[in-house]
Amino acid sequence: MDSLSTGAVLALFLGGAVITYVAGVNLAKATDVLDERFGLGEAIGGMILLSVAGSLPELAITVSAAASGHLSIAAGNLIGGVAMQTFVIVIADIFVRGKRPLSTCAASLVPALEGLLVIAVVTITVMSAVLPASAAIGSVSVGSIGIVVVWMVGMVILNRTRTRTDLALVVAADEAPIEPVVASVAADGPDTVDGMMSGRSAVILFVIASVVTLCSGVLLEKSGNQLAVDWNMNGVLFGATILSAATALPEISSGITGARLGRYTLVFGDMFGGNAFQVTLFLVADLVAGQPVLPSEGASNAWIGCVGIVMTSVFVAGILMRPRTRRWKLGPDSLVATAVYALGLWGLVYISS
Repeated sequence: MDSLSTGAVLALFLGGAVITYVAGVNLAKATDVLDERFGLGEAIGGMILLSVAGSLPELAITVSAAASGHLSIAAGNLIGGVAMQTFVIVIADIFVRGKRPLSTCAASLVPALEGLLVIAVVTITVMSAVLPASAAIGSVSVGSIGIVVVWMVGMVILNRTRTRTDLALVVAADEAPIEPVVASVAADGPDTVDGMMSGRSAVILFVIASVVTLCSGVLLEKSGNQLAVDWNMNGVLFGATILSAATALPEISSGITGARLGRYTLVFGDMFGGNAFQVTLFLVADLVAGQPVLPSEGASNAWIGCVGIVMTSVFVAGILMRPRTRRWKLGPDSLVATAVYALGLWGLVYISS
């Protein structure tokens, strides 16, 4: 893309962002139907289906950046995306109907456990940055292996909590989810049951939206890397801010859609699940790059990773404390998380410069 003008590259970047957003909306609708059809539960559905599919842009960027030797962009996108995607919860909070914050509307404590898993794997990610490149098994860092192991153990634990009734929360009448509105086709179509999209149609929509998301991720990486060069931006700073914001568009669209549908637990499952899964992609980056990528993390990525940990802790506290009021359409936890994110970005710019 070095032969294109900056304006043309920017147009490609914005086009990829729009495509990613639209695909994210359809991923949210398809996952909502699959949760209903197959009884996956909102939390597990978001944790596995929506979070993995939503991480496809990060996967595409990670593979492309690692293959081309842009390790700082790969690391910055993976770690910086944690804070950005956690901030999406703030955005989703704005679209919650009623007087209660998003964290109070969640009808389960499972999202709090998901948040603890995010804190665990991101902490390992930040800690692994101080390990030398020699602390590896072949081309794979022991930190990358540790992240995957902890994530898998966490998923097993979360799966076992799916049917535990003692983790359910009593939701007041004014906190209850609205009647869900799921994607549908014509009422007399063969793929509908009670006006809801069939499981087969939902699977097809999910697969198509996932493929589109993956392809748009490649476009974002190629055009984004060229923009960083054209604008003389630090690769870590670009990856942790602009690129992370673009790749968070599936989470933004699915978060807003989930809040409007009244799938409040699914929103947390999507964001926390995506963050926990996202850092496991360091293993993929190591294999593609042929060397450990975590040592390329640096102080800037370590900083923004810690910002993501603090923000996640704030929302876990909100789920447990269940605040009763909102101000400016945001709960107290969202307000605190916004302040933490703003200070985090200031610190990131300061450190990177």
